[in-house]
Amino acid sequence: MPSRPSRFRGPGSLSRALACAGLLLLTPACSGLGKYTWVNDYQEKPTESDAAYQIVPGDVLNVRVWGQDSMTTRARVREDGRISLTFLDDVEAAGHSPALLAQQIQTRLKDFINHPVVTVALEEARPMSVTMLGEVANVGAHVLAPGSTLLQALGAAGSFTDYAHRDRIFVLRREDPKVEEPTRIRVKYDDLIRGEGRAAAFRLRPGDVVVVE
Repeated sequence: MPSRPSRFRGPGSLSRALACAGLLLLTPACSGLGKYTWVNDYQEKPTESDAAYQIVPGDVLNVRVWGQDSMTTRARVREDGRISLTFLDDVEAAGHSPALLAQQIQTRLKDFINHPVVTVALEEARPMSVTMLGEVANVGAHVLAPGSTLLQALGAAGSFTDYAHRDRIFVLRREDPKVEEPTRIRVKYDDLIRGEGRAAAFRLRPGDVVVVE
């Protein structure tokens, strides 16, 4: 591994400094390995959306009214959290599950048609944002498809720098708002590309921060 220059610290040090700055609010110390959990030992905590997906602005929904083809539509949830449907100008969608939203639409449509039957399906989830820091070419936030893998996130961030430790890739995840420090999940790059253990199947979540030391 190349040694760092004594006077000019180079791009590796710059990205390292950016990582420290970005992690200042996430963890009290940026140097050293600190406390972490290997990905194979990580016990993922379910989120509320794992049990019932919560609609968010940017999602694309398929709203179907049975027997009323002209009312069936594909609607994107606006930034105000609402969608517009035939007969119903504004329907609050964000924060509801598709099943609950279907019930609400069904209730409101009773003023216009007899015995409406409505189904709502998530057609396209809003892309998620993951922040890449440390020894990667493209530091910063990257927009990824929901459920993207760590390998896909690394691909979006470009190549490693000359100073990257490929066995020191960390995912910082906020799982409990009451806990100050995020969970740090450590992954080896070789495990990712070889598909070994749980590394290759590990899925990122919105708000995750990936650090390559």
